[in-house]
Parts: sequence; C-alpha cells; structure tokens
Amino acid sequence: MEHREGISTHPKDWCMIPAGTLMKSQKVITIDGSLPVEEACNLLIKNNISSAPVYDSRTNADPAKVTEYVGMFDYGDVIAYLLLVLLEKVPSSSQIKEPVDETFEVTDVIRRAVEGQTVPVRLASDLSRKNPFYSILPESTLLSAVEEFACGTHRVCVLEPAGEIKGILSQSTVVEYLYNNRKQFPSIEKLFAKTLRQLGLGDSDVISANADSRVLDALSLMSQYGVSSVVIVGASGVALGNISMTDIKHVMKGYKHNLLWATCFQFVSAVRTEQGIEDGQDRLPIFDVRLDTNLGFTIAKLLATRSHRVWVTDDMGRPVGVVSLTDVSRVFVESAGIETSSYPRRASMAIKKPFE
Repeated sequence: MEHREGISTHPKDWCMIPAGTLMKSQKVITIDGSLPVEEACNLLIKNNISSAPVYDSRTNADPAKVTEYVGMFDYGDVIAYLLLVLLEKVPSSSQIKEPVDETFEVTDVIRRAVEGQTVPVRLASDLSRKNPFYSILPESTLLSAVEEFACGTHRVCVLEPAGEIKGILSQSTVVEYLYNNRKQFPSIEKLFAKTLRQLGLGDSDVISANADSRVLDALSLMSQYGVSSVVIVGASGVALGNISMTDIKHVMKGYKHNLLWATCFQFVSAVRTEQGIEDGQDRLPIFDVRLDTNLGFTIAKLLATRSHRVWVTDDMGRPVGVVSLTDVSRVFVESAGIETSSYPRRASMAIKKPFE
C-alpha cells in the first residue's frame, strides 16, 4: 500500500487529516473475555452497539500492565457461534486469512456447548473471521484508516500511546465526516456527482434467500459467502427485505431461538414490527437505489437509514447488486490515487461469485 509522509495542514487534503481528530467523546465498552457468549451478546444489545473489544482478564490481573486485547466481538461472531453449535458448521478455509490454531478453539466451543458448559467469549471473538482487532494511533492519517475500511474492516480502535483505547472509529463515522465536509474536499465532491454505474459499483451477483427459506439457512449463506447481509426475494425475484448480521440480536433478546426456524419473510416482518414499536416509526421493507443513482444520493440514503449497505435494484425491483460502506471506502481510496484491486476483501464487499 502507498503511504504519504508527514501531516498536511492543507484543508483540501482529506488523506492527511489525523484520524484521532474525528473521535468524539466516547464511553468505550469493553468485554471481559471470561464472560459467557450470551452475556457478551447482551452487553452489545444493552449498549446499542454492534461490536466491542475483548480483553483477556487472565493476563490483565496486574493493573500496571497494558491491557491485552484478544479480539473484537460482534454479531457476526454470534451467528458463527450459533451455526457452530446448532449445525457444527466450521468456517470455510477461504475465510481463514492466517495460520492459527483454530481447530482447537472450534473443537473447544463445540465440546463446551455439547456438555452444557458456558463458552467464554474469548473463544468466540472473531469466530466469524470477519472483524479482527485492528488499532491505529490518534496521529495516524485518515487515509490509513480508510484503507483498512476498503478491505472490509468495519471499525478500528484508536489507541493512546500507553495502549488504552481512546475510541473506536467506524466506517460510518468517516463516511459521514467526508459527506458533511465535502465542500472542503473537491476530489470527494466530484465523486458524489458520478453514478454507481460510472464508478463500477452495484453491478454484481448478490447473495439472496427465498422468502420461505428458514432464517437459519439465510445465516448459513452469510457464513458461507462471508457477507454481512442477504437480500430476501419473493417468487418473482423482487426484493422484499434483507437480513443482516445485526438482526441476530432479535433472536438473542429473550433467547427467542425459535425464530431461527421461522421463514425469512416472517422474521423480516417481525423485526420490522419490533423496530417500529421501539422508535415509533414505520419501516420500509428495503432500502434500494438504481445503477444510475449518483454516489452522493446513495451515501445520503446510507446515512439517513443508518445502514451499512443499500441494495441496487432494476426497474422491476429485482436486486442486481449491493453497495456497502466498504465499497464507498474503496472509492475514496482510489480517488487518492491508490490501486485497490489487490486489497484483501473481508465481509460486506459486493462479490462477483455466481451461485453454485
């Protein structure tokens, strides 16, 4: 990857802005690695967050030592855990990016679950192989963070020199910053006027599940293809909604595991009803754009709906692709003159793999 030296004070160069300046005052939620997976999931739900750093309390007994973080725990890991326990579905080799002794971890998770023992969250941290722990310093450039996001990382921890977490910088925070300050960055503003088609976005095979498929089948598709969302389609192929990683919290609330055997359409309807009750707003079944929608409007929709992706549909309402915050990050990196074709691509990238 290319890197630029120094810190620029030129207001029109977004690449050199110190990443730490985007951090707002945060109360960072961390998870003790000895907590059971179910309790860790409840922490995510209670604090309305989608992931949190996990530390190993066994090695952090001495308060004088720097906290050792062993990974991130998110809803993707919850899904991987459920699939592992219910189906003994081990992550595929294509999802394993580096040699680790994961066979022991997976076997240990299954053994503990079968024997009715609690499974500590440190064993489930990054079980999905989608959201490893990445950290940067406050003075690191914004470009360096966006390069990570362009590879599929959803968030990075900003560490103080002493090793404590100052805050967590997410894809959505950076995209929102660049969108709101686009007038200061001409290179970014020019991108917003271009259509998805012109940018090569949104024209790819999508992973879909039929409306009458089980929710468990949809989650298995997410795990199999390494994506964070699947679109739910009706008999005519029209998009009816989607199921994403974060929707698993509706299963874990009150341990409604029976929802895993509901149809995808029933689940989407139940989630939409629950969300409407919680915030008092009616929910549209799906957020979509067209290939000739410009990038600025697409980002505005992503931010307004607090979504990580938006589906691209044809004139008949059939999904033809997806645009995620990862894809948007890749466009930003390429606008800085950096080639991204060789970047490793983790979760949420639009994929071009046909159905098997």
